[in-house]
Amino acid sequence: MKKILLTNVGLLLAVLSCTAMAYDGQNCSEPGVCWEPKPGYPEKVAGSKYDPKHDVNELNKQAQSIAEMEARNQKRQEHLAKTGKFVYDVDDIE
Repeated sequence: MKKILLTNVGLLLAVLSCTAMAYDGQNCSEPGVCWEPKPGYPEKVAGSKYDPKHDVNELNKQAQSIAEMEARNQKRQEHLAKTGKFVYDVDDIE
């Protein structure tokens, strides 16, 4: 009984795995290039209604915050090297 059950489960898994590999739902122009635009999507996005028009200041916010974080970490590191005591709040250093 156990042998029949295991055989049936194995056969079922083999059939399911073969059907899953048969079709991936995409038409690829070449291996790894399977993106297909929806009908009506323009060839060039810039200037179309799909253009996101990002604000430069919004895009630079993360770079600015990272630079500020590195400056704070530098102050903490210098204070730790001088005194041997770590202070988290940079305003308390000087």
